[in-house]
Amino acid sequence: MPQNPCRKQILMCAPDFFGVAYVINPWMEGQFARTDAAEARRQWLDLKALLEQRADIRLIAPRPGLPDLVFTANAGLPRNGKVVISRFRCLERRGEEEVFRDWFQRQGFEVIDPPEGLSFEGAGDALYDEARDLYWVGHGFRSHKDAAPFLEKALGTRAVSLGLIDPRFYHLDTCLCPLPGDFLLYFPGAFDPASRAAIEALVPEEQRIGVDSAEAETFCCNAVALGDKIILNAASPGLRERLAQAGLTVEATPLTQFMKAGGAAKCLTLEL
Repeated sequence: MPQNPCRKQILMCAPDFFGVAYVINPWMEGQFARTDAAEARRQWLDLKALLEQRADIRLIAPRPGLPDLVFTANAGLPRNGKVVISRFRCLERRGEEEVFRDWFQRQGFEVIDPPEGLSFEGAGDALYDEARDLYWVGHGFRSHKDAAPFLEKALGTRAVSLGLIDPRFYHLDTCLCPLPGDFLLYFPGAFDPASRAAIEALVPEEQRIGVDSAEAETFCCNAVALGDKIILNAASPGLRERLAQAGLTVEATPLTQFMKAGGAAKCLTLEL
């Protein structure tokens, strides 16, 4: 089907082979082989249907033996016809690299490789803030601390490095989400003091929507903002009110099967 150039393009992967087959983050503990395939598919299709109201969905074919391929946010970081391809820190996910590389090459992207020894996990750890024209870049658990200066040079866009300190929030997209209208949704407790100070220096207090640990554990920051809608797994009444004050309508869609593997709405999508 032809793509609409006026709509955002989002890459997804059907959960045909999704499951918890290993443990590489705290959410996976005790979840080995405990996902419900039928429920995961229902949840994924519900998310896809919501996204399709505002964006065109592109699909990459699922592959056996790559259960986390469904988390397309980690494919790489695309910008202006280029893509910085991911180099996974965990051995269990390295088989995804060539699958994603092949897909991007076939779509005509210029593929950029991180330097040898520099782990980088794509849009899971690099989030574009349109209001400030910069990338927030996480490091500490998956991506290397030098990812930010590398991305700044490779893509020509300012990158601000943020240190992650809570292993539950091992990727930046689990604890921070730039929003329309200059707002930023985030869990302050996921960041080291210098990173919290950097966020506070760049984002005025009235534009910061901070959540506590209990809210963050619902993966409310692992969200997709499209126009005046924010799509996420769940939001407390208080958070809904604060998002409404920021001009956003919450579309909550359960993604509990994917949370067993440490991901939700944002992890399951990659804006192209």
